[in-house]
Amino acid sequence: MPKDGMVQTGIKGVQLFRATEAVPCAPAVYEPCIIAIVSGGKETVLDGQRYVYDSSEYLCCPMSMPVEAGTPAASPENPLYGVYIALDQRLMSELTIEIEASGRRAPLAEGSARGIRLARWDDGFLDALLRLVQLSDSALDTAILGEARLRELYYAVLKGEAGAFARQAFGPGNAIARSILHVSSRLEEQISIDEMADRAGMSRAVFHRKFKQATTMSPIQFVKSMRLNNAAMKIAGGMTVAEAAMHVGYVSASQFSREFKRLYGQSPRQWSDRHQLPAALVG
Repeated sequence: MPKDGMVQTGIKGVQLFRATEAVPCAPAVYEPCIIAIVSGGKETVLDGQRYVYDSSEYLCCPMSMPVEAGTPAASPENPLYGVYIALDQRLMSELTIEIEASGRRAPLAEGSARGIRLARWDDGFLDALLRLVQLSDSALDTAILGEARLRELYYAVLKGEAGAFARQAFGPGNAIARSILHVSSRLEEQISIDEMADRAGMSRAVFHRKFKQATTMSPIQFVKSMRLNNAAMKIAGGMTVAEAAMHVGYVSASQFSREFKRLYGQSPRQWSDRHQLPAALVG
């Protein structure tokens, strides 16, 4: 990779990235993904909990999550190289159903999954990742074998240290994951917690408890963080403050400014003047 940023591999959802500049953690939104670092280190923060990882662990994020992410140790002498793999809902669900039907994997205990987690590289993951990225050397190999190699990597993740955690998110009975998918694709709409609970088929109290178990945040906190993190990214990417507020469902500009400043410690205008979206903030 001759410069910092993201590079498409030709396989849907698979990108390589490089960073040679130290960037403090800033708001981002991770869609369902695996992030594997092959050189250097990366940091992600979810609801105050820091996840620092390098080539010994990969990050598994099976549901859309409002996070802060950065590359605090990257430099020209210590570059960050990594691979971003989007998790396809259909394929992950198919594999999860097949694995659970085999009866060879213990179910995940309720409450043990918390939004994202790190998992140690094992031989299966390393081999599958290498076979996947090697396809980029040939357009024909990529076209013919890309989905099969991606399926192999997904299977390695589902078998690995984060496997039970990921299977909980992609299992057919996970109403919380479906609720998060619904909210994250409709941030511009006004969605009530009662509506989210009804869609999940739960009472408000049960939904609140299960949602916090899965994400570390209450439903209200999650929706607000998703909206404000998306807005912060859009502003850092060059969108005006008014456009960003409207894109994430805020009708009142003053309310948006108040909540933005409360979360980030500065007004949207100040944020716009001081931030540009770093190339290595994958999400």
